[in-house]
Amino acid sequence: MTDTPVTPPAPKVRDSRFRRIWESDFMWSFRHAPVAIASFAVVLILILSAVFAPLIAPFDPFNPASLNLMNGFTPPGEANAFTGDTFILGTDDQGRDVFSTILYGMRISLFVGFAAVFLAMLIGVTLGLIAGYVGGWTETIIMRIADVQLTFPAILVAMLIFGIAKGITPPAYRDQMALWVLILAIGLSDWVQFARVVRGTTLVEKNKEYVQAARLIGRSPFIIMLKHILPNVLNPVLVIATISLALAIIAEATLSFLGVGAPPTKPSLGTLIRIGQEFMFSGEWWILLFPAGTLLALALSINLLGDWLRDALNPRLR
Repeated sequence: MTDTPVTPPAPKVRDSRFRRIWESDFMWSFRHAPVAIASFAVVLILILSAVFAPLIAPFDPFNPASLNLMNGFTPPGEANAFTGDTFILGTDDQGRDVFSTILYGMRISLFVGFAAVFLAMLIGVTLGLIAGYVGGWTETIIMRIADVQLTFPAILVAMLIFGIAKGITPPAYRDQMALWVLILAIGLSDWVQFARVVRGTTLVEKNKEYVQAARLIGRSPFIIMLKHILPNVLNPVLVIATISLALAIIAEATLSFLGVGAPPTKPSLGTLIRIGQEFMFSGEWWILLFPAGTLLALALSINLLGDWLRDALNPRLR
């Protein structure tokens, strides 16, 4: 009697990395959150519009050679009485296309926002790790500095830092360094939230078994903080960074609106709003409405996305 050959089972095809990500709990939560999807779509469209502004904008609003003062105060969608040109969102007092100024101004706002949040995150995470892991007088000094800074509104701290930094900058370089000074001011005014959260998480993580094991095998404190503790504190840091991005963009707009932010040669959304509010009661409503609406949509969408991210990364809510 001949034994019937047994066919070995076919090996299971491993799912692709994309499929594993798509079917993860994180993506499942995203797919079932309509507000998060809509917010992500709005943020993505606005960021891509700003990045590709030179390709999308019909005009370069900051090129004096392309401006025509006769196009000033042209209403949205209407032909100018003198030149016959039509602009989808109208023009401002200098004849600049409002749609183009929004795209270019949004580039400045997003650049300042991302750079300021990165600086605040770098400072806050570093100080939070050191305070939580080292402890003692180091922790006391860092946290007391953070407590003192929290007693002042962030916008006032940013204005103070901006004024000091601009004052020590040589006058010939002030316009060139204005954006970097603005980033420094907002970043130094927003590091406290990162430091407090990371310090609290580090206090919990440093007493766990994997950190104790790393100490026993002779790992240095720097390596332990960088390779063992830091990856476990990134979830709350990511949530804070998302929400702080919206706050940084609003802070930049506030400073620019007050005339202490982006230079006139590189106006951001806040500068455009300041220009528009001068003509709000004279009938040229579009100069203020469209930049303000863009800023509102951008900040609100990032905030809603941050709220969803906070819930999605919270293990207690799973």
